[in-house]
Amino acid sequence: MLQAFSEENLRFFESGALGDELTKTPSFTEGPFYPDKMPLDVDNDLIIIGVGKQALGEVTHLGGKILNEKGEPISGATIEIWQVDQNGAYLHSGTDNAEKRDANFQGYGKFETGSDGAYRFRTIKPVPYPGRTPHIHVKVKKGDKELLMTQCFVKGVQQNERDGVLRSVRDKLVRESVIVPFEPMKDSMIGELTAKFNIVLGITPAHLH
Repeated sequence: MLQAFSEENLRFFESGALGDELTKTPSFTEGPFYPDKMPLDVDNDLIIIGVGKQALGEVTHLGGKILNEKGEPISGATIEIWQVDQNGAYLHSGTDNAEKRDANFQGYGKFETGSDGAYRFRTIKPVPYPGRTPHIHVKVKKGDKELLMTQCFVKGVQQNERDGVLRSVRDKLVRESVIVPFEPMKDSMIGELTAKFNIVLGITPAHLH
């Protein structure tokens, strides 16, 4: 399971003034590499499977809140993430570099939000693979209802300018809402990173019933 966040790191994910008008998070297609065989462990810690070794890569604490357009938290939502490992391989039978896949990387995880709408994952900083800039796939559901499919990108990566999926979002403000800084975690002795990604759904409470 995911190790406990310090009080200060929790405040990092839960703080941040929200404007009067929130930018709705854009949707993207699921892509071809949603896991076709789920890992034995599907918790929110992707870098440790059971009691195994730690996965390769830069350890990143990814978190934020799931909100509606009014800035109200969405509780009871399930957020799923999946991404390539340090060698550019997905947890999918058709992935590139399948023979190099890091067996210690979970590749997929999920988390259910509480009353504050917050979510947290421990994963690795995404790496590029042929044709794509580094990114993390994100799916948000409530019960059987899919609310959003999107992606999270790394700020400052040169490939962002050439990535066809990211560039398909024409509105600059909307595009920038899915590009987030991956920054050093304060007081981490092992070089961990934090990334804050708030997800704004274009829904009202009525849509959830």
